[in-house]
Amino acid sequence: MHITFQHHSPLPVKAYGGIERMLYWHMKELVRQGHKVSLIGHKDCDLEKEGIELIVQTKESWEDQIPNNTDVVQLFYNYTVKNPNFPTVNTIGGNGKRNEDFTLNTVFVSKKHAYNHASESYVYNALDLSEYPFEKKEIIWDHFFFLAKASWKVKNLKDCLRACKKNKKHLNILGGRALLPSKYIHSFGMVGGKEKLSVMKKSNALLFPVLWEEPFGLAIVESMAMGLPVVGTPFGSLPELINDSVGKICKSYQEFEETIHAPPRNFCSKEIRKYVEDHFSIEHFSKSYIGLFQKVLKGENLNQQKPKWNLSRNADELYSF
Repeated sequence: MHITFQHHSPLPVKAYGGIERMLYWHMKELVRQGHKVSLIGHKDCDLEKEGIELIVQTKESWEDQIPNNTDVVQLFYNYTVKNPNFPTVNTIGGNGKRNEDFTLNTVFVSKKHAYNHASESYVYNALDLSEYPFEKKEIIWDHFFFLAKASWKVKNLKDCLRACKKNKKHLNILGGRALLPSKYIHSFGMVGGKEKLSVMKKSNALLFPVLWEEPFGLAIVESMAMGLPVVGTPFGSLPELINDSVGKICKSYQEFEETIHAPPRNFCSKEIRKYVEDHFSIEHFSKSYIGLFQKVLKGENLNQQKPKWNLSRNADELYSF
C-alpha cells in the first residue's frame, strides 16, 4: 500500500513535539511493515535514511504534488483531499469546537475522545518504545514530575505545586516554569529528547491532574514506558488509560494530596512497562491504521455521519476538582 502524508514542519523534530513525533514514528513503522510512504513536507526533513520518500512542498496547493499511485492520504488534521482518487483518513488529536464538523473518515485518539465527538472510531496514541530505554527501578515516592504545557490551566500545574509543597515532595516541571521559588520545585522549561528522559529517570511518578476532557495525554504513556506510574483525575480518557496496576485516578483534590503523601500500592516498574508494550506500541498503532485504510479503500466510511463536538459544555471548560 502507498500512503502519502503532508506536514509543514521539519521531521524528525529535534526536541519538543507531540503530533510530529507520532507522525514520524508512524511513517517509519509503516515502512518497516512493508508499505511505501511519501511525505509532502518541509525541505529540511531528514527522512530518506528511514525509507520515506520526501516530496518537498513547493506548490501553493500541496494536493497537486500527491503521487498518482497513492492509495490513501493520511492527515493529522481536519481536511479532505478534493481529488476523489485519493481517499483521506484524518487523525484528530485535539477537541473540536461547537459547530465544527469533521470528515467521515476521522479517527480519534481514545474511546472517550471519540464519544465526545459522536463517533466510535478511535486508535490509541502510541510510542516508538526504542526511544524510551527501560531500566527496572524501585519507586520510592519522593520525586514527581509534571509534563505538559504549564501555562495551560486545563493541565493543572497549580494543584501539583500545592500538593507537593504541602507534603514536602519534589516536583520536576517539564513544559514551563513555576514563578514562586521553593526548594521542592524544579523548573526545566520546554525540554525534549535526552534531557526530558534524564529528568523522568530521576522521578518516581507523573502527576497529571487535568481538569478537562483530555483526548489522550501522550505524557501518560511516556511515563509508563519508563516504568513510572501516573496519578491523574477522572476526566476525559484517563480512566481508560490508568488502572490500579499502573497508577491512581483521584476523584478529588483531597484524594490527590493523600496519594502524593503515600503511594496507594507498591508499583512494579517492569509491570508498568509491559502494560505499555501490550497496548501503546507504534507497531500496534500502524497495524490498526492499515486495517482502517483497507476499509476506506473498499468504499466504506469510518463514521456513519460527520463527527462533531457532542457535549453541552465547551471543550476547554474546566471541571471542578
